[in-house]
Amino acid sequence: MTDSVTPQAPTIENHVEPIGIGADAPRLSWTTSAPAGWVQRAYELEIVRGGRVSRHGPISDDESRHRPWPQAPLAPRESATVRVRVHGDSGVSTWSEPAVVERGLAEGDWVAVPVGGDPGQPGTERRPWLVRRGFSVRGPITSARLHSSAHGLAEVEINGHRVGDDVLSPGWSVYSERLRYRTHDVTDLLVEGDNAIGAWLADGWYRGRIGFRGGARDRYGTDQSLIAQLEVSYADGSRDTIASGPEWVAAPSPILSSSIYDGEVFDAREVPRGWSEPGFDDASWVPVQVFERDPATLVAPDGPPVRRTRVVRPARSERRAPDRLLVDFGQNLVGRLAIQVRGEAGQQVVIRHAEVLQDGEIYIRPLRQAAQTDRYVLAGCGVEEWEPRFTFHGFRYAEVTAPAEVLDGLELEARVLHSDLRRTGWFACSDPDLNALHDNVVWSMRGNFVDLPTDCPQRDERLGWTGDIQVFARTAAFLHDVTGMLSSWMRDLAVEQNDEGVVPVFVPTLDNAGSWDMGEPIAAWGDAGVLTPWDLYVASGDRLLLERQWDSAKAWVDLLERRCGADRLWTGDHQLGDWLDPAAPPDNPAAATTDRELVASAYFAHSARRLSDIAEVLGRTAEAEHYGALAAEVRAAIRARWTDGAGALLEESQCGYALLLAFDLLEKAAARSRAGERLRELVVEADYRIATGFVGTPLVSEALSSTGGIEVAYRQLRERGCPSWLYPVTMGATTIWERWDSMLPDGTVNPGEMTSFNHYALGAVAHWMHSTISGLAPATAGWRQIRFAPQPGGGLTWARGAHDGPYGRVAIDWSLEGDALTVRTEVPANCTATLDLPDGTTRELPSGRAVHTCQMPPAASA
Repeated sequence: MTDSVTPQAPTIENHVEPIGIGADAPRLSWTTSAPAGWVQRAYELEIVRGGRVSRHGPISDDESRHRPWPQAPLAPRESATVRVRVHGDSGVSTWSEPAVVERGLAEGDWVAVPVGGDPGQPGTERRPWLVRRGFSVRGPITSARLHSSAHGLAEVEINGHRVGDDVLSPGWSVYSERLRYRTHDVTDLLVEGDNAIGAWLADGWYRGRIGFRGGARDRYGTDQSLIAQLEVSYADGSRDTIASGPEWVAAPSPILSSSIYDGEVFDAREVPRGWSEPGFDDASWVPVQVFERDPATLVAPDGPPVRRTRVVRPARSERRAPDRLLVDFGQNLVGRLAIQVRGEAGQQVVIRHAEVLQDGEIYIRPLRQAAQTDRYVLAGCGVEEWEPRFTFHGFRYAEVTAPAEVLDGLELEARVLHSDLRRTGWFACSDPDLNALHDNVVWSMRGNFVDLPTDCPQRDERLGWTGDIQVFARTAAFLHDVTGMLSSWMRDLAVEQNDEGVVPVFVPTLDNAGSWDMGEPIAAWGDAGVLTPWDLYVASGDRLLLERQWDSAKAWVDLLERRCGADRLWTGDHQLGDWLDPAAPPDNPAAATTDRELVASAYFAHSARRLSDIAEVLGRTAEAEHYGALAAEVRAAIRARWTDGAGALLEESQCGYALLLAFDLLEKAAARSRAGERLRELVVEADYRIATGFVGTPLVSEALSSTGGIEVAYRQLRERGCPSWLYPVTMGATTIWERWDSMLPDGTVNPGEMTSFNHYALGAVAHWMHSTISGLAPATAGWRQIRFAPQPGGGLTWARGAHDGPYGRVAIDWSLEGDALTVRTEVPANCTATLDLPDGTTRELPSGRAVHTCQMPPAASA
């Protein structure tokens, strides 16, 4: 046995907290700390179930990701403890720390039904409800589990204590088909004798106003209700189930109104003290109304919940009047304010939120029809603390209005909300502005990963636009572990895909979505059905993701194959094209310089080729050949229609050349060389300013650097004039903007209707920063093999990147002194890497840390 090799506790599927999971035979993964060059030859598993210990192995296998469950499936509610130890050439390791996994409920286990108050008049703003029930615990218990969900949003309390720390639960999914529930261990909250359970309820996405152009209510139903099943296991082996049903009672909530877009109104005078505690007198409460839910649609979550992840305190406050305070938090963020106040009963605190100032005041026009306003009515009982429960805001600034004496004693802080994703990626370099740009990308990702990947977090939209995540998925998967969250969202995408194969422009979809025709295929947006699963697979190595999404991905490409016909070009349909090309007018962001049909056809070729890759991974040989041949036919048709046959576009644009190069649409090396030369010339002619939108921007840097234009790519990245990536940084941006000029140089806001200051799509350039500047990328799916290929340039003197990948930490940093380049690498155990140095040499690396040096070639060091 060797103490120098230490496996970590196994992870269960993609779960950080594997309690109440949906899988009955969960796959196991682990990382290992070991000396340089160590390779796993076999592994053993120890599993404890019901007091019985079993061991499996040694199993000859050098893989430590997604290893199969070696026993009979877990029964509903069953738990198991799992340890692993690994074998290498030097012997066997010690056992890892244990991991505990517990399966959730099966369809037939649910007895809970949705309960709530009077649904009220459909289509109107309705006051939320509280629901509660008392119950008895009849003896010593061994465990208690609460399985809960809601039509709308819910926070549960037991004996006066909040259950869990998740917020905005159960989040937003295609509720009719997939309503997620969460399982909480509430053993410590129960006592022998009298107990009570209750819940705060709100509309959330289920029946609240959602959608742009005014939106609509009651998208999924008219009720607002709790689904809760509390299961108490006793020391004698028996079990009691306290489930939501007709025995519960309801009362109007002190939350007078609650809206995702408009904020929350809370009257502290209306709080029924002790309402979720035993002994509370609920004689004045009314019997709940009982609603319906098919238990087959209740599913365990794949990813982590939304949580409060950090606190941001005011950077600056200014009293604009005795009763008005302007607060700058110094960071555009997503969350809500927590306040502490003292005052008389009935006095009010009103908080308005905005991303930017104009003329020195909060500027709310970009919010359109989202009020983003919270209101708190004091109870007059000394120091009062409050934070909204069922809303979130995108803001940097807050205007607080209250009586002067209330403002005098006000304390407040911003609490940041987002899906509690594990951070996995980092980047830094010698240019502080590029570091600020990268920080802005991270903050925009935080703000737009609130249960699903949204376009923006502030205005009357906040929808899961497929095109945005399609271009950003590679960046997202480097920065955070998004596998569980996005795989769940991809399930919803497949549900929302229509029978023809059309992937909607946002998921979940909404009826009456203004001018959007959800039955209309749109390139780059619908292609998320193929390209995003592939990006997740490359990041995680999880083949199951591709298997789950195969039918969906195939349906999209088959749709395009039928639609495009014999000429293989995607023409004649409405398209968004290179959306938000800076040359497009503010009121017509689809009016880009690149032919929309070229964009559509290029994406058709790209998705067909990726589907061929997916088929190959899945062992679908015939389909791999078919879609590979289809992709080749589309590429040939594109060359014939839009190029001169030698690599030049007939109608030139930065986006057009980026598509030709990044999607490998050109057949010959000479054609690629010419296209790269013309792209470089176009960028130089534009004074290195950006001339691409959502489609071209993620590709242009890669297209330049892959065709000898590394210095031009650096020069474009580091340009500070408008439009450019760094222009917003020079204007004080702390997130990525929707438009290159969301704020004009004179400090006024772009007049376009769509002007968000928190949109991650244009931040997809961070993928190039990770893979090219620091030089860090997977060589094979899942990072088992790594490619280090730093390309210093642009006057940078150092850069570093790190990624906590499936096998452990991968890291690189490089520094330049004159023409001498020093590169330090770190490869996790059981992995290998290839290092491509700028002098043209290649080195094969085992696991461990190493230092490498070379001389920069003259052209690169210029």
